[in-house]
Amino acid sequence: MKKILVTGAGGYIGSVASYLLLQNGYEVIGLDNYSTGYKQPLKILQEKFGKEKFRYYEVDLKDNISLVFQQESKYGSGVSFDAVIHYAAHCLVDESMKEPAKYFRNNILGTLNLLETMMKEGVDRLVFSSTAAVYGEAEKVPIMESSNVKPINVYGESKLGVEKIIEWYGRLKNLNYVILRYFNVCGASDDGQIGDSKKPSTLLVQNAVRGALGIEKFYLTCPDVDTPDRTPIRDYINVVDLNEAHLSALGYLMNGGKSEIVNLGTEKGNSVLEIVDQVRKETGIEFPVNKTTPRLGDPARLIASIEKAKKILNWTPKRTIGDSVKSLMKWYKNHPKGWEK
Repeated sequence: MKKILVTGAGGYIGSVASYLLLQNGYEVIGLDNYSTGYKQPLKILQEKFGKEKFRYYEVDLKDNISLVFQQESKYGSGVSFDAVIHYAAHCLVDESMKEPAKYFRNNILGTLNLLETMMKEGVDRLVFSSTAAVYGEAEKVPIMESSNVKPINVYGESKLGVEKIIEWYGRLKNLNYVILRYFNVCGASDDGQIGDSKKPSTLLVQNAVRGALGIEKFYLTCPDVDTPDRTPIRDYINVVDLNEAHLSALGYLMNGGKSEIVNLGTEKGNSVLEIVDQVRKETGIEFPVNKTTPRLGDPARLIASIEKAKKILNWTPKRTIGDSVKSLMKWYKNHPKGWEK
């Protein structure tokens, strides 16, 4: 049984990832400082799968995390970890433009400490949660991994900085890695048991479903951009599809694959207003659309090329926007306010 460390395990993507890893027979150890993540999904997963399969620690990546590695090396299999999936990060674009120091300090320093600890403890495989925000304003779409990286927000710049650090550790310290650049994530676990609790959420599909269910008013937060309906066009990928790509990346590294940077998306673009229309269609609810102050740092078009993911990871997304909406409907009907602190 392979043993995987998941950072940011109490967050949206990290909690769905932990669930999927456990369903696929991995032993999982979760880390979170609960600044934006939650203990509740971790408690649920531990009750469901048992402490032998899933344990979690409250820790900040900028602190001494060697203790976790050392503790886990004494537990069960006698190894600390076969690999690390690093999700933990601050990830709100608008906030990053207002509080740049918070993003550089957390995202870069936390990762640097994680990498140093991995090297010290002999763990040399990493799957890193990066972002399409590293590309900035795309010169052409779909965006390939070889496209220019020119972030237009601090969040994207912090993630690009981490990518560069990881690449140097690959060259100098024999770190084996797959960097996964996400496009726009949506949905919940297929059974609706584990989902998104961002407060406030900046994720369009989630907010539209919440608007349809009457949990909160739905607001357009996007700027006016140069697209046919004047709203940004994005590539929306289901969170389970996304995490299945992480499992593929783990297998790829375990089988000796060389370090790579890979996009994760669907190669399909939808504007904000098109997504609103799809949510209305799936839910059968004509919820109102309200306008508010546009957020900062949003490019006009981001659509992924996923040819590399197909070739290297043997991965393609399976779920549609409709599937994501259905899973979110299940999630929000049982957890209208998400997890509680």
